[in-house]
Amino acid sequence: MDWLYVVGIVVFLLGLMFSIALHEIGHLVPAKIFGVRVTQYMVGFGPTAWSRRKGETEYGIKWIPFGGYVRMIGMLPPRPGDDTTKLRSNATGPFQGLIETVRDAAQEDVLPGDDDRVFYRKKWWQKVIIMSGGPLMNFVLAFVFSAILLVGIGLPAEAPIVAPTTETCVIPVSEQRAACKPGDQPTPAAQAGLKPGDHMVSFDGATIGSWEDAKRLIRSHGPGPVKLGIVRDGKPMTFDVTLIAQDRPNLDDPEKTDKNVGFLGVRPTEVMEQQSVGQVIGYMGGLTARVAGSIFNLPEKMVGVWHAAFSGEERDPEGPVGAVGAGRMGGEILASDLSNEEKIATLVSLLAGFNLAMGMFNLIPLLPLDGGHVAGGLWEGLKRAYAKVMRRPEPKYVDIAKVLPLTYAMALVMMVMTGLLVYADLVNPLTLTR
Repeated sequence: MDWLYVVGIVVFLLGLMFSIALHEIGHLVPAKIFGVRVTQYMVGFGPTAWSRRKGETEYGIKWIPFGGYVRMIGMLPPRPGDDTTKLRSNATGPFQGLIETVRDAAQEDVLPGDDDRVFYRKKWWQKVIIMSGGPLMNFVLAFVFSAILLVGIGLPAEAPIVAPTTETCVIPVSEQRAACKPGDQPTPAAQAGLKPGDHMVSFDGATIGSWEDAKRLIRSHGPGPVKLGIVRDGKPMTFDVTLIAQDRPNLDDPEKTDKNVGFLGVRPTEVMEQQSVGQVIGYMGGLTARVAGSIFNLPEKMVGVWHAAFSGEERDPEGPVGAVGAGRMGGEILASDLSNEEKIATLVSLLAGFNLAMGMFNLIPLLPLDGGHVAGGLWEGLKRAYAKVMRRPEPKYVDIAKVLPLTYAMALVMMVMTGLLVYADLVNPLTLTR
């Protein structure tokens, strides 16, 4: 196995753990600010690899790096008739929370004097802030990773620089070949002496600012002589070039052909073009729409994953991928023939998409997801506001434990989906070459 492949997997998993750690910090910090007693902050699941207690909280890392949780006392109010000093508890980690609820072990965490430090007694808006803090942190990370990608690294773009792959002969569009053969007519660019690396900056006095400018000017000019301004090795130069007429694929619809347009005979060079901060917002908008669509169509997409896992069908490139599959993609990225800059950009893009998906998925208003607790807090706020307006007695705290049957069903679905994705990512992974 290529060592770069292994490094890519490790790098992605470290990025995933970093994202999970900050997600849980998004819960931890507001919980402590609002006075909730937090007994554990853990990144990962399973046996504890390392932990250290600081004050009243145990901080640690577990061996399975695919999740995390913050354990707060008193997530659920007492059952009617229960001793109010004995509280049920849950955690921000969905699976960990279910285990703790079933075992009813949280009563041991409540100490004398903790009445005002339990989660369920906090104001509704404080509950909403605490539980939405994790997904919000993922959104911030998605924006930061996207900004690093667009502003710091850039997006692939075609620049008006003669590429090394530029053919030196005229190949008619009707001929399905990419190599020159004896007897082919030299291109106007080759006849004029253009070389790979020449940066085209002007066309008959018109400025060329992009490859789109160059294509538009060349095609619209038609056959005939022009003065082409270039920069070669830092020195400005001007070439007299005679364009010829050629049939070329339409720029908007490659299935169509434009007849007798101007032809120079150069290919652009792909570069990483840095974007503005404002463009990050537009990029995030498009990414959010795609992720939201994927989540909405998740049940249908999981059927495709099932067929890919057990029937050998090809994985849908737009379908879901788990942490295992994404880790494999990280390895594939580093082991690929991409430039170092392109490898970093692809990994950063992958982490941005994962954080956005993690944040949006967690806001689905169903337990045991964060969105279920947020929905409970909002419902409590509405009930209290209605009671205040109608001058009715203050209602009791919303008891989200009443929907535990739905919680168990949702948790089972999530475990099945996770297991299916892990299996599919192992036996029929989604790769960058598909």
